Amino acid sequence: MLSPFAAKAAESAGRLAALADDPVRTCYQRDRDRVLHSKSFRRLKHKTQVFIDPAGDHYRTRMTHTLEVSQIARTIGRALRLNEDLIEAIALGHDIGHTPFGHAGESALDEAIRSYWGDFPSIEPVPPGFKHYEQSLRIVDTLENLNLTIETRAGIGGHSKGRNDLTAHDGEPTSTLEAAVVRISDRIAYLNHDLDDALRSGMISEVPELFDGIGCNHSQRIGTLVEDAIVQSLDQPAIRMSPNLLVCMNNLKEWLFENVYLQYPKIYPDIPKAQNLVGELFAYFNQPDNLPDGYTGIQGAVDYIAGMTDRFAIDTYVRIKLPSAWKV
Repeated sequence: MLSPFAAKAAESAGRLAALADDPVRTCYQRDRDRVLHSKSFRRLKHKTQVFIDPAGDHYRTRMTHTLEVSQIARTIGRALRLNEDLIEAIALGHDIGHTPFGHAGESALDEAIRSYWGDFPSIEPVPPGFKHYEQSLRIVDTLENLNLTIETRAGIGGHSKGRNDLTAHDGEPTSTLEAAVVRISDRIAYLNHDLDDALRSGMISEVPELFDGIGCNHSQRIGTLVEDAIVQSLDQPAIRMSPNLLVCMNNLKEWLFENVYLQYPKIYPDIPKAQNLVGELFAYFNQPDNLPDGYTGIQGAVDYIAGMTDRFAIDTYVRIKLPSAWKV
């Protein structure tokens, strides 16, 4: 009973390497299961969302963010009669290429790569920079060789918006409508759970009345945005939101950047410390014979560091810088 606009498993463009059909699962179910059982997915539970090593147990991690995106996306997808298996596969895989320490770690690794490229442009091929969604594709294609379908790969590679505003164009199916659902759901999820965590941390004391139109609490805000996306997109070839709520979402995003994301490094020393740590790890693992077996060259250093959890990165840094303390 899928919508005419839904991706059909039987019509998939296939995989990079041909694979015999599974007797029970569709190709998109297999994609979901392959992501779910991957090592990179499991490591997300120890990777930062926004707050680095928070004192409380209820702050989001990259894992819980991923699960919230999946839940929101599946709710929208089911109401629109889209392919939930494809939605879930994209949602679960969309952040598996993230570095330790969240976007702070991502920007630090990107800067380290670009600096190295400027200093040593001819020594060996160097990645032009680092983007977590590109690393996600490298994981599924090369590092773990999950051999996902073309549709799932396209959704994973096209989910990120950064600080840019959401526009009507973001709901257009650049690959599949399911990918557009995940792209919108990613924004709905992080705006709301980052706001919730900022309130929990004490960084902000209240949500401005400007955003009361979305809702007065976490549950209401998510419900309002999800229901609006469903109503505006029903029987449509794109995922749409009402103009007023789209503007409100973009204003909330900007407010979070100005009052949370950009203020966090000024209030807490965690961000600069984490970024320095990532930069020093990159410098260390670019030296001969410092990478473990299976990793080589600059790309190997990028892959190794990007795959680290927060705590493994810290432990590795301590082992390198303070070997006597590590032995104790």
